[in-house]
Parts: sequence; structure tokens; C-alpha cells
Amino acid sequence: MALALIMSLSACAGGSSTTKPSADGTTNVNLVEAVHNLGYIDLYVAQHQGFFTQQGIDLHLSASGGDSQAFAAILGGSAQFALGDPTLAEISREKHGDGVVLGEMVSRAQYFAVSKNITTPFTSPTQFKGHSFVTSPPPNTNYNVLSNSVKQVGLDPTKDVKIVTVTPGTEIGPVVAGAADVAVAQEPGVDTAVIQDGAHVLYGWPDAIGEFTNTGLQSRSSYVKANPAVAQKMLNALQMGAMYTYAHPDQAKAVARMEFPSLAPQIIDAAIQREIDNHIPSNTLVVQQEGWNKLMHFGQQLGNCSCDVPFNEIIDNSFAQKAAGDVHTS
Repeated sequence: MALALIMSLSACAGGSSTTKPSADGTTNVNLVEAVHNLGYIDLYVAQHQGFFTQQGIDLHLSASGGDSQAFAAILGGSAQFALGDPTLAEISREKHGDGVVLGEMVSRAQYFAVSKNITTPFTSPTQFKGHSFVTSPPPNTNYNVLSNSVKQVGLDPTKDVKIVTVTPGTEIGPVVAGAADVAVAQEPGVDTAVIQDGAHVLYGWPDAIGEFTNTGLQSRSSYVKANPAVAQKMLNALQMGAMYTYAHPDQAKAVARMEFPSLAPQIIDAAIQREIDNHIPSNTLVVQQEGWNKLMHFGQQLGNCSCDVPFNEIIDNSFAQKAAGDVHTS
């Protein structure tokens, strides 16, 4: 249903008008994130450090509750930019829309294998054989990274492992309860299980997959062409946030604690450190072709898209490249 909505909106979306500065010279920008996510720490750091304000952007951030909803917001005109799975921009182009990816915010598949009872790390997916795994249902990415890993080593995901699917975000529960062996989860669930339940991290897909355009900053090419200065300011601020996160991880943790006050500070600090250590938040907004190609391969496997729009047509790296060369933080 969500994909049908994107297709419908892509077909009927009109042109984008120029965004005009307000009386005080700032530009109001609506950015919709798929969910409020620790992996987007670069964005929150940029907000708290005032980097958007420095660029003359009055940012209005909201969470939509999903990737498709976030992308639908830019197609429907309620937002200028969206943060989520950039496959949606690809689908838009395939349906004659004008979605475009301007930068990547999460550069790795942010999933880990976590177990309560197994303590020895897996060195290869061949060791997954005979174990039960808990993931979100397809087409969620954690299901796909698991099934793809199993297939790549010649195992059958329907016979050689048992995959149990649950509501996204609840993968850890059955493992802690002893109902399954391994959860395929992301932060903060990973370190919540480690710290509160004595669980163990057995395997990490950030290293196993490498470069992977997990989350992208998306817009419409018609809007970007009409408002190139706004696009550049957005990329500048986000690039500053990415640089600051890696240069000042303790300050990034402090920002995360403010953004997620319901989580224990110890869990937040461990989660952000694990994400930084695994290069999950982008340290540059420039979309890497290797990571994009892997995302498109996954999209084809899932049947979400033909995934064949040429890289230089769906990706506009010009603003991210300029930001990477021009901006600096202290």
C-alpha cells in the first residue's frame, strides 16, 4: 500500500516553487525523518550545535513513522526534504517522478546479531546453520540482510535456519525470553540487551556488508533546481554535523541523551560509540557508488524496484561534494 501511494504521488506531483526567505533573512525548511533514530545522530548534532541556524535555515523537523510516509511528504508538498530509505527516490524515478538523492546519512547496514545464550561470536554466516533468528518481517532490511547472508554461503534460509518475524523494534524480546537463539537488531536495542540483559553481540553487518547507502537525504529534482541555495545550505549543515560527530563523540553522546531522554544514559553512550566504531553515521554526505549499488541489489532481491536508473541520474552529489570541500567545524 505504501509503495502504491508513492507511485500515485510520483505520477501526479506538480512542480516545486521557490522557497523565499522570511523577513529576518532565514529560510523555513520542513524536513521529515522516517523515524526518530539514533543512526541519524549527525542530524541531531547539527541541530543542537546551531549549524542550520548558521546557514540561515529555520529547520522544522518531524518524524513520519516510516520511509514511505517520509518520502510521500516531499511528493505531496508538505516537506522539502525527507530522510529515509533512498530506494523510494529510485521507485519515484521508475514511475516517472522526480525524486532525487542529495546525500547519505547512514552509510552501513546498522544491524547486529545478538544472543542471550550463545557467547561465542560468529565468524561466518555458515555458523548460522541450525539456529533460530528473530527479525522484522520482509521487506524490512534486517530480514533481508539475514536471508542474503545465508544464501551467499550456500545455505537455504527456509531449511537451514529458522526465521521468526516480529513487529519491528521488538526483535530482542523473544531472545531474552529464551524463545529464540539470535535477534537481528539495531541500536538502541542492541546495547539495551547487552547492558540490561547480559546479551552478547555475535556478528555485525556493518563490517560484513561494508559501504551501504542505508539512509539518504531525498528531495524532488524540481524543488532542488528551483532552490539550489537552500539545498546547499542543508547539505552544509548536515556535513558539519557529520564532521562534528566524529571529532567530538562525547558531545554527540550528550546530544543523543537529550534527544532520547527515556533511555538510560549508559545505554545511549554505548549505542552511539558502537555506531561510531562501526562507521554507521556518515562522515561525509557524498553518496558512494559502491554503497548505492549494494542497496539497489537488495531492492531487486526484494522486488521493490527495477533498480536500474543510472547512478548519476538518481544521485546529485554536487551539493554534498561542495559541502565536503568547503565547510569546517571547530
